[in-house]
Amino acid sequence: MLAATGQPISVPRVAEGSGPAVAAVAAGGNGAAPQAPAPAGEAFGRPGESVPFNTLQNAVNRNMLASLAVPCFHVGYTITTTKLDALYKQLKAKGVTMTALLAKAVAVTLARHPQVNAATSADGSAMNYPAAVNVAVAVAMEDGGLITPVLANADRTDIYELARSWADLVARARSKQLQPEEYSTGTFTLSNLGMFGVDRFDAILPPGTGAILAVAASRPGVVAGKDGSIRVANQMQVNLTCDHRVVYGAHAAAFLKDLAQLIETSPESLAL
Repeated sequence: MLAATGQPISVPRVAEGSGPAVAAVAAGGNGAAPQAPAPAGEAFGRPGESVPFNTLQNAVNRNMLASLAVPCFHVGYTITTTKLDALYKQLKAKGVTMTALLAKAVAVTLARHPQVNAATSADGSAMNYPAAVNVAVAVAMEDGGLITPVLANADRTDIYELARSWADLVARARSKQLQPEEYSTGTFTLSNLGMFGVDRFDAILPPGTGAILAVAASRPGVVAGKDGSIRVANQMQVNLTCDHRVVYGAHAAAFLKDLAQLIETSPESLAL
């Protein structure tokens, strides 16, 4: 998950015992209650307040509650990212972000696994297969709530255009200028918390889709080869949340296996 700027949300950190709280304690005996230290983490309100949910938060809350009615399951996979990381370093100067690379990799793999791109119909009576692969990416808004800008036809869009589209979507999401079709037409969702260094997490499935991929941080780790050799390589954990009515375990496993193979062996194909 990203901030609406497309960058990690900055978390202000305040040293313990600094600032006004120290002054209040030092003054002592003046009858004034000492000030509570400023919170180190981000919050939408202050201690003692009751802050109503804003419009976007209420919409997200309704969707999350609706997701409780969906029979979900989770499948995890560890992917070696050494080659992907090297490609990113090459393309970063050209404006290509890791989000664009991941979205492209997911989209290309989804095109080969249409079952994972499918969704249960609104009345629960059928499986709907979208004509396009539209990758939505979860973005945290600074004033609360989430929005999912959509990279339409991501499997057929070259990486440079995809990166430009993503930058434009994030900028307009920040200024709340996205049109409904730009955040409500995703066929698959990507949620990335890797920039925060998390090891793994599970994402909640958005209503109307069949799967969402949670992406954690890429970290150096010891990898054992099939020949018994040992080396150090960058690896990331991805967890797929699926609607079991439309995606079965074998579908999820095959999708993740192909995604891993693409990222591990031929990520340069994403830039062709």
